Order: sequence, then structure tokens, then C-alpha cells
Amino acid sequence: MRSKLCDMQSCITLSLVSSLKGGPWVLWDDLGAGLRKAAELGFDAVELFTEGPQAGMPNELKNHLNETGLRLAAVGTGAGKVLNGLTLTDENPDIRASAMSFIREMINFGAEYNAPAIIGSMQGVHGGNVSKEQAINWLQKSLVELGEHARTRGVSLIYEPLNRYESNLFNHYLEACDFLDQLPTNGVSLLADLFHMNIEETDIAESIKKGARHLGHVHFADSNRRPMGNGHTNMAPIAKALKEIGYEGCISAEAFAWPDSLTAAQTTIDSYKKYFP
Repeated sequence: MRSKLCDMQSCITLSLVSSLKGGPWVLWDDLGAGLRKAAELGFDAVELFTEGPQAGMPNELKNHLNETGLRLAAVGTGAGKVLNGLTLTDENPDIRASAMSFIREMINFGAEYNAPAIIGSMQGVHGGNVSKEQAINWLQKSLVELGEHARTRGVSLIYEPLNRYESNLFNHYLEACDFLDQLPTNGVSLLADLFHMNIEETDIAESIKKGARHLGHVHFADSNRRPMGNGHTNMAPIAKALKEIGYEGCISAEAFAWPDSLTAAQTTIDSYKKYFP
């Protein structure tokens, strides 16, 4: 039985995109088996990575969530980039329009379960014929439109700053906070991914505290993107910071299935209980 001893919720990622096997998701492939395993281990929620705005057969996800008592924490949009090559900052306006349509559909999909959609890799990059100023302008307009769409559906849109090796738009959490401050919408929040922050931040805990106003989701992975406890991230002050700011969202394991899915899932829930009892 899952425990509710703090206001934060334990969450684990489940990928249904078998062609991307080896990516940073803990559970894989089978929707029903993955949800049952998450519930058995004591997780409160799951974060789904799918090829598009569906998971399994009609009503399958809803039935499994009801059966297990889990909630859907978020849906990732990364397949739009990885499988279809879509980003919000592509120089081709047709590709940008297709990216907007894909994300809008993912927002609608998640909203059916009161779950936000996450924009990570689909933000894209600048370079070539696209200046940084132009890319950020396109990103800003896209987030405003998509954030307002999410808000009308009763959810938020979550924007994820990535490390320098994956994007050259916003790499630092507080820079992304300042960017969101300028958006004329309150429909967008930020994802604090501890793996990316380990690369970019001087002090992860301090950044989280200073940017508490925009925090909407946390990705729980160690410095090497293995399950927390298998790298050198100092998690104690980060956990303390999250408690101090009164964070009430999910602590979601977007980590490699190392050394295998079940061990990674068990390591994750053990680490969650250690830092968020």
C-alpha cells in the first residue's frame, strides 16, 4: 500500500516506445505490467512517455489507473522530436506548426487525467540560419499559446531547461525562471531535472529555493542519470530545499533502468523514502 506521509508524491517513468530502449526511463513497454509493478513497489504516480497522445487501447490507461490506485503525474512530449523531428524553434514554419499541433494534442491527452505535458527536447536549439534571439522569440510565443491552452484544460504546461549538450536555449534554472516571468500567462511552470542541474548549477538546492515560484515538477536522477544513490549528487540539501519551499508535486524518476528496470525501480523508491519520509 502506498504511503502519504508527506505532501510530495513518489513517481516513476514508464516508456511505451520500445524503439528507444536504453533511454532514461525506468519501466518499459507494457502499460499494464508497468503500472502494476509501480503500485506494487509503493509509488504514488507514473509519468508516461508515449509515441503520441494515447496509451494502449481505448480506456486501457483509465482502467489500469483505477485498478492500481496510481495517478498519472505527467506526459512527456519528447517523441515529437526524437521520432518525428519536430521542434518549436525549427527554421521551417511547417515543422514549427506541426510541433505545436503535436504538443497541443499531448496537452489534451494528459488533461483527461489532470496531468500536465512536459516540453523538453521539443524546445529545440538555435544555430545555422536561426539566431538565439529568433529561437527564443519563437519559444516564447509557443509557450504562451500552449500555456494558455493548457490552462483552459485545467492543467499546466511544464517547461524543462536542459543541459548544454542537449539544448542551447536555457540551461540554468534561474535563467528559465526569469524567462517565465516575462510570459503573459500563468499556464507554464518549470521542471527541475536534477541530472541536468548537476551539470549546470553551482548549487542545486539554492537554485530551487530562489526559483520556487515556478517549480512544477522534479526529475529524480543521480549525477550519471542512474537511479538516485548511484552517483555523486548530494541529495540531502536538495530534499531539504524542496521541503522548505513547500513543494507538493511529484518526485519523478527519469533515470536509466540500471542495472535493470526492477532494480532501478526498487532503488528509486528506497531513495525516495530515505529523503522524503
